[in-house]
Amino acid sequence: MKPGCTLIAYLHAKPEKRDELLKVLHSFVKPSRAEPACVDYHLHVSNDDPNLFVFYENWRTRKELDEHLQTPILTSFWSRRLDLLQKDVDIQFITMLSDPD
Repeated sequence: MKPGCTLIAYLHAKPEKRDELLKVLHSFVKPSRAEPACVDYHLHVSNDDPNLFVFYENWRTRKELDEHLQTPILTSFWSRRLDLLQKDVDIQFITMLSDPD
């Protein structure tokens, strides 16, 4: 299935908060993948910067992605994110042009 919306999010942890942030980010994976609109959902860490985490997410539609972003687990994170991050989350919404197969 070709996703209707893709999100890439870059999160730069405060070095002293890295482990705490990583635990929080890992807690998003299982419930997000369980959402019916989730095509796939992946958490990455940079090979060059251990404090840079990246989410790569594909969703059926932008509307359903927006609904995901309003789930309690994420709204709780948004309210405290700057305690854990060097700078605010950099979110890019992109559209897949190639066939996913």
